[in-house]
Amino acid sequence: MHSAHIVGLSWGELLAQEFYRRHSARVLSLVLADTYAGWKGSLPEPIPEERLAVCLRDASLPPAEFVPRYLPGMFSDSPRQEVQDELAMIMSDFHPIGFRLMAIALARADIRDLLSTIRVPTLLIWGDADARSPMAVARQLHDAIPGARLAVIPGAGHVSNLEDPVRFDAQVRDFCLPVSIR
Repeated sequence: MHSAHIVGLSWGELLAQEFYRRHSARVLSLVLADTYAGWKGSLPEPIPEERLAVCLRDASLPPAEFVPRYLPGMFSDSPRQEVQDELAMIMSDFHPIGFRLMAIALARADIRDLLSTIRVPTLLIWGDADARSPMAVARQLHDAIPGARLAVIPGAGHVSNLEDPVRFDAQVRDFCLPVSIR
């Protein structure tokens, strides 16, 4: 049976944790970045439902309106222009149905029950300037996942992998390589 390191950022982390729930024997390690235990599982009421309502309202906006609404909240105060342009291009390709489904899944998810059952090496990577998933959420996950390690990327926002790819990649590589050779 093949196994792998599973990395998830933001919504992708929800997928990573669900993969772990269903196929834990195939997971060498988890890297969870700038994420949540679902909005319901990480954010106080009424924030999950408020975020969902805004996402559902905005899902069908044309890219010229959608991107400027969401792009600033993904970064710290000083992202490089080429990084902003890269994410803007990605966001311009979001399909409204996919965005709605992602928002519904995040808003309704509460996977706190899974966190204490994670038994593989787990790295949490967080941008300390992440306004969407603040450091308080990182600490919640760190406290809930046995043996989890928290790596903070100074000055990075919600997409810490784009704002500081060198530091992000080094954290992932330094964490996963020793796990691979065990």
